[in-house]
Amino acid sequence: MIETDVVIVGAGPCGIFQVFELGLLGIKAHVLDSLTKVGGQCAELYPDKPIYDIPGLPSILAGDLVTNLMEQIAPFGAEFHLGETVTTVAKAASGRFHITTSGGLEFDCAAVIIAGGVGNFQPRKISARGIGRHEGKQIFYRVGDKTQHYGKDIVILGGGDSALDWALELYDKANSVLLVHRSQKFRAAPASVNKMLELSEKHEMLFMEGSVKGVVEDEEAGTLTGLRIATPQGVTRTVPCDEVLCFWGLSPKLGPIAKWGLALNRTQIKVDTEKFQTSVEGVYAVGDINWYPGKKKLILSGFHEAALAAFAIKEAMNPGEKVYLQYTTTSPKMHQRLGVEDPFADIIQD
Repeated sequence: MIETDVVIVGAGPCGIFQVFELGLLGIKAHVLDSLTKVGGQCAELYPDKPIYDIPGLPSILAGDLVTNLMEQIAPFGAEFHLGETVTTVAKAASGRFHITTSGGLEFDCAAVIIAGGVGNFQPRKISARGIGRHEGKQIFYRVGDKTQHYGKDIVILGGGDSALDWALELYDKANSVLLVHRSQKFRAAPASVNKMLELSEKHEMLFMEGSVKGVVEDEEAGTLTGLRIATPQGVTRTVPCDEVLCFWGLSPKLGPIAKWGLALNRTQIKVDTEKFQTSVEGVYAVGDINWYPGKKKLILSGFHEAALAAFAIKEAMNPGEKVYLQYTTTSPKMHQRLGVEDPFADIIQD
């Protein structure tokens, strides 16, 4: 049995930053995630995708944001348990929680924070016959090492930001790039769509309206050599390719969380906006997995939620005691917890 103050479920950006906000208040945390590495979607799906709306950072790659967040929480010594799914959460008469995981770990904690992003997310996959045997070899639902796709004839499927971003990233590094989407209505940023259409007009890449109907294979070699694409005009065309990158989004699955007895709004967990507490006292939710009126699924929103949840937990752990807001710029206690020198120490002594 591992005793700690808080168990955080989810090691995405908001879950990592939650460690920081708790640490500033002297609260210890353990972090669980079903993935085998930290970072959530930022690390798993688009580590090389630039993010432009993190305050003070005009642009940062998603993977670098995760690296920076991990560096930021280093002083607090949080323990991460990866590849672990929470299976049960039981609340004792004392108000503390007993948590078990798929790997047999057990935790005793004062509070639980769910920071699971969109839940146990899975990419929406191509359903055509014969797809499965090429997944991870020539068909990919995420980009890890982008250089492995250089010099290839690539078909990219999708009409959202990820599909457009990778089409624009790879068009001049791959041998060829063909973007296939079911319509000419895109969910991506208008600037990206306009850039893609401009490159298509110059024949530096191609765009095709249609949907996947099947694969073309070299049966002797056991390799994929192309896709069959059905156009809106009712014509099915064979498109040769070396690789397929599919970005049809994620299918959010709450998994075991759905059985915890929490009030839900479809696949999101209802919280209040004072503490970001769920319908179960002592269980909180921050980031994309929560819902409240006006909710916006932004990383910066999750950071704000993490700060308020931390203060609420501190007050609950110390009933009747005033929890003072202290600034990391000037508070000696904050400097001590962060392991930094007090910049005003010499001035105070003088």
